[in-house]
Amino acid sequence: VHRLRSVDNLFVVVQEFKDYQFKENKEDALKDLEDLVKKLPWTDPLKVWELNNSLKKKKTKRKKHNLQSTASREKLNDDGEEEGGDQKDASKQEDCAQNTAGVEPVSSQDTEKTQGVASRNGGEEEEEDNEQSDAKDELQAGSGSETKAGDGKTSEGEAKVLKFRVTCNRAGDKHSFTSNEAARDFGGAVQEHFQWKADMTNFDVEVLLNIHNNEVVVGIALTEESLHRRNITHFGPTTLRSTLAYGMLRLCDPQPTDIIVDPMCGTGAIPIEGATEWPSCYHIAGDNNPQAVKRAANNICSLLKKNENKESSTSLGIPLDIVQWDICNLPLRTGSVDIIVSDMPFGKRIGSKKKNWDLYPACLMEMGRICTPGTGRAVLLTQDKKCFAKALSRMGHIWRKGQTVWVNVGGLHAAVYLLKRTWERAEEKRSFW
Repeated sequence: VHRLRSVDNLFVVVQEFKDYQFKENKEDALKDLEDLVKKLPWTDPLKVWELNNSLKKKKTKRKKHNLQSTASREKLNDDGEEEGGDQKDASKQEDCAQNTAGVEPVSSQDTEKTQGVASRNGGEEEEEDNEQSDAKDELQAGSGSETKAGDGKTSEGEAKVLKFRVTCNRAGDKHSFTSNEAARDFGGAVQEHFQWKADMTNFDVEVLLNIHNNEVVVGIALTEESLHRRNITHFGPTTLRSTLAYGMLRLCDPQPTDIIVDPMCGTGAIPIEGATEWPSCYHIAGDNNPQAVKRAANNICSLLKKNENKESSTSLGIPLDIVQWDICNLPLRTGSVDIIVSDMPFGKRIGSKKKNWDLYPACLMEMGRICTPGTGRAVLLTQDKKCFAKALSRMGHIWRKGQTVWVNVGGLHAAVYLLKRTWERAEEKRSFW
C-alpha cells in the first residue's frame, strides 16, 4: 500500500460515522466525543498499526545491512539472494498497487478498501486549514501500551507505554467546538482508556479525528509524513504535489517510446514524476521563467544524486531534458509529441485571470500543433474552468474533451481535463475570439 503513487496519506479506519449527531451545547458535544473512545473497536486497527510498524522496522534494518562494503556483500550469498527476492516482491507489489489505485487516481482520495486502509487527500487538509488544529498545538493524545491493543507486549516481549497524539481535522460551520478542543478532549479520553502517554512531537501512534459536517471518521495514521514528499527539493510558489502529478500522467496512459512534454513545467514535478515512473518514455520540460527552469534543473540534479546513492553501482540517469522556451512558440516540430501534461496557470499566484483569456487559447493552439493528430492526447490541470471551457470551445476543431476529473488543489476546486487530438491540421495562426 505504501507503494501507491497517487495517495498522500494512509490511515486505518477505526470506525466511520456517516451521520453523527452533535449536541448543540459545546460541553455535551465534547462529552459525547470522550464517551465515544470506549465504544470504538480499537483491537483490529491497532493490529494493522503494529504490522505496519514491524514492516517499517524491517525496511530500516535492510537499509543498514546494505551499507556493508561490496566485498562483504559478495561473500554473503544468502543475503544477496534475499535482497533479490525483496526486489521481486517490491515489483509485484508495485504492479498490484497500480491496479488498485483505480481508474481516476488523480483525486488521490481513493479509499483503499481492499487493503483495509484509507487515504487522506492532502488538498483537503489544506482546505480545512480554517479549523485544522495545528497538529502541534492539539493535545496530542497518542498511542499507548498495547495492553488493550493486543497482548500488551512489544517485539522484545517487554511491556512498553506508547506515546501518542490526536490530530483533529474539522470542516463545517455547525459545530459548537473547535478542532483544538475536540483533539484535547478526545485525546484525554484515549489517554485514560489506554494509559498511553501524550507527546505532541515524539509520538508512536497518531490517532486521527476527522470531522466533516456530520461525518466523523476515527483512524490511526500509518504514514509519518505525506507520501507526496518525494522527488522535489527546490520548491516554487505553486509546486504541484507528486501524487497529483502521477495521477495526471497515469490518466493519459503513457506507452513505451512516447514523447511526453510539459510546456509549463514550473519546478518540474510532472516531468520528474514521469521520468521516474515511466522511464521507457522520453520527457521534455520547459518554462518561460528562468527561475522556474533553474529550480527544475536543481530538482533533476537532486534526483540523480539520490539515485547515485542507492546501492546500484551503475547510474543510468533519467530520460528527461529541461528547456527555457515560450509556450506560444515552442521549438518543436509539428506533430512530433505524443502526450502533453501540464499544470496551467490558475491566474492567482502566477499570472492573472485576465491574461488567461489570451493565454489559454494560444496554448491550446500551440499544443495542438506539436501534438500528433489522431493519437495525441493532453492532460491539463486548471482552476480557471470558465476560461478553459471557452478556449476549448474555440479549439474544438483540434481538441476533443474526453474526461474531466475534479480535484482539490490547496483548497481550490480545480479540474483535470483529458483531451484527445483530432485528425484536423492545426493552423499556424488563428483569430481566437
